[in-house]
Amino acid sequence: MDNAMQTYIVGGAVRDELLGYPIKDKDYIVVGSTPEQMVAAGFRPVGKDFPVFLHPKTHDEYALARTERKTAKGYKGFVVHASPEITLEQDLARRDLTVNAIAKNEAGELVDPFHGIDDIKSKTLRHVSDAFVEDPVRILRIARFSARLADFNIAPETLSLMQQMVEAGEVDALVAERVWQELAKGLMERKPARMFEVLRLCGALKRIIPELDKLWGVPQPPQHHPEVDTGVHVMMVIDYAAQQAFSLPVRFAALMHDLGKGTTPKEILPRHIGHEERGVHLVKDVCKRLRVPNDCKELAVMVAKFHGKLYQSLEMRPSTLLEFLIQLDAIRQPERFNEFLLACEADSRGRTGLENCPTPAADLMRKVLAAASSVDAGAVAKAYSDTEKIKVAVFEARLQAIKLAL
Repeated sequence: MDNAMQTYIVGGAVRDELLGYPIKDKDYIVVGSTPEQMVAAGFRPVGKDFPVFLHPKTHDEYALARTERKTAKGYKGFVVHASPEITLEQDLARRDLTVNAIAKNEAGELVDPFHGIDDIKSKTLRHVSDAFVEDPVRILRIARFSARLADFNIAPETLSLMQQMVEAGEVDALVAERVWQELAKGLMERKPARMFEVLRLCGALKRIIPELDKLWGVPQPPQHHPEVDTGVHVMMVIDYAAQQAFSLPVRFAALMHDLGKGTTPKEILPRHIGHEERGVHLVKDVCKRLRVPNDCKELAVMVAKFHGKLYQSLEMRPSTLLEFLIQLDAIRQPERFNEFLLACEADSRGRTGLENCPTPAADLMRKVLAAASSVDAGAVAKAYSDTEKIKVAVFEARLQAIKLAL
């Protein structure tokens, strides 16, 4: 590289190193260079919207220092300007949070023009400049960082800006794929409930997932739910799922499982008769609007529809247990069925004082599935030529296996 060029590690890698977290990816900024010089030095251009290059050996991303100017609503309404004259400080100034606006030079010295190190010490998420309001994705990012850095607080002036952005309709300009991308990342963090608390606090949750926002203030029977509030319960459920390191589909299903309770008629509260069936339509609406991937959608619909029925399985006859397995397609898709049970486990244990309660219904259904799956359906089928008779014979063989197991 040219001697006039200077390279810095910036953003999350510097922040995470200061926090003592493992570093996943390193982002580099190059000051004082042109695209032609980068190519001449062996870098491969890959950026569509602004100059980004892959290092010829490490394949790490190197971006030229740049500035951004807002020209239209939404997160794509920017004009990007990159040139050798742009300074490191100008590049850092366009970043969202002070904790993400720290750079480290090749000698290992920190450059911190916006006092991000102080904010790391005081555990504060604070915007770098008023340009924060120009990009609505930053609301989602702050919410996601809150789930990752659960002991950090948002600076009051930053929260005020977020609320102003929501009121100005900036969140409505977000595209579904970007919303889902940020929500999915936040769900996989240590304390996903913090993300939704922040989105509620600034008013964004009401715009993004109004079906979820409605759950706060909705009571449940205290004998089953000591925490009473449905919104509080759902947050406990997703945090339990995170503690157990459950997969994204399980965590999303946990988030969606009680949406039907937000539509319970007031006169029957705190009971929620039929909330499962009502919830199915709401989950489908959310998944369609946010373009949720199929694995997450299918599990979320299944959990919303059947989590109540699972708890009734302890009273079911063997034949009804087998029919329930078939309804859940558990024999053909045992992995998805297990994820269904994990989401239901999170539902059971996401309650005040019941974090370690037993889950006999899930234990029973695992036992029932193991028995039903032990039957060699192919061998049973060989004795019959009629499809209907095969179906009945396989069902009977599985039923006998379940009866023996129980």
